[in-house]
Amino acid sequence: MKTFADKIISYNSSLEFKGKLPVGIRIMNPFQEDKNVIPISSTFYKKYYNDNHKRHLILGINPGRFGAGLTGIPFTDPKRLIANCGIEFNGHLAHEPSSVFVYEVINAFGGEEAFYKRFYINSICPLGFTSLGKNGKEVNYNYYDSKELTQSVFDFIIENIRKQIEMGIYTDICYCFGTGKNEKFLLELNNQFGFFKKIIALEHPRYVMQYKSKSKEAYISKYLSAFNEVRKPYFP
Repeated sequence: MKTFADKIISYNSSLEFKGKLPVGIRIMNPFQEDKNVIPISSTFYKKYYNDNHKRHLILGINPGRFGAGLTGIPFTDPKRLIANCGIEFNGHLAHEPSSVFVYEVINAFGGEEAFYKRFYINSICPLGFTSLGKNGKEVNYNYYDSKELTQSVFDFIIENIRKQIEMGIYTDICYCFGTGKNEKFLLELNNQFGFFKKIIALEHPRYVMQYKSKSKEAYISKYLSAFNEVRKPYFP
């Protein structure tokens, strides 16, 4: 019987977008672009998901360049991968504020093993996007930043939410990182397709770090309160 880790690794290895993107938008698929990402992310998933337990799903927006874009693990940048997860990374030691916040939440929850035993993190769109900024450098781009892009990846998003639920996801509650456009889009999807009975939206980690850093502890408490809704029924 395949473990949860086996299913994630197989899913990541086959993840590919074959549609047409709007002009000026590039899709970011670290699993195909960097030969080191599958081995690195596989080590992570075998460490924390090598079992047959079901999890609750947490959905962010889409991967960013300095987190999952480098490690293949949502909200886990290279520095957190090394320091918090004890997994080697020999590439660019990038820093992603969202990852910093998420791992502070994980630590407050009881640590990586306790958290990942209960939750699986991905994104509404499992692959990220970039565009060229005014200075000519690549910048992150979100699936909802243009109607054209949202339409281009709509079927891809639906397909991949379904695939992840099939890996072993509880459908009573799904968590959404982002209380603005991301929450609105996920609620509309859920109303149409009935993926989950309830969606709990939390302020996006990037928003907390960028605009509410002085109130960070309050947001950590809010996250913990939300996650504790599903903590007790399934594990001691």
